[in-house]
Amino acid sequence: MDVNVRKHDPREHVNEEPRNDLGDLMNGFFGMTTFMAVVFFGMVIIKFLISK
Repeated sequence: MDVNVRKHDPREHVNEEPRNDLGDLMNGFFGMTTFMAVVFFGMVIIKFLISK
């Protein structure tokens, strides 16, 4: 019984460079936090402009 099976090691990251995971996590966290702060303050400014 000869089955044509190609096993792949899940530790092989073909499309990923796994050396900078913490840096990627921190960039994503602070990038999203900055974006949400900009959206928040923009909405506050728009609210004050419209309410007058």
